[in-house]
Amino acid sequence: MSAPTARKLVYLADVVTLALDREKCTGCRMCANVCPRGVWTFAEKKAAIADRDACIECGACARNCADRAISVRAGVGCATAIITTYFSRDKGACCG
Repeated sequence: MSAPTARKLVYLADVVTLALDREKCTGCRMCANVCPRGVWTFAEKKAAIADRDACIECGACARNCADRAISVRAGVGCATAIITTYFSRDKGACCG
């Protein structure tokens, strides 16, 4: 019996609002420390987006970037709707 293959979890392909200004980045690594999805990597002592489609737009990276090198429209999109609906009494359209 072979081991199961890892399935890559993708938020929504090619729609993420995440942006990085590498000129502003000082390489503190806070973005990678707080990211729950492993979106960030480092190249040449600065942050780089390793897996843009894995971003769930939670905003943790942008809120923790002292250099203001990261921007993301946190709270937009399907992930927020699913999480909000899951924890509310009204199960709405997302979680049926």
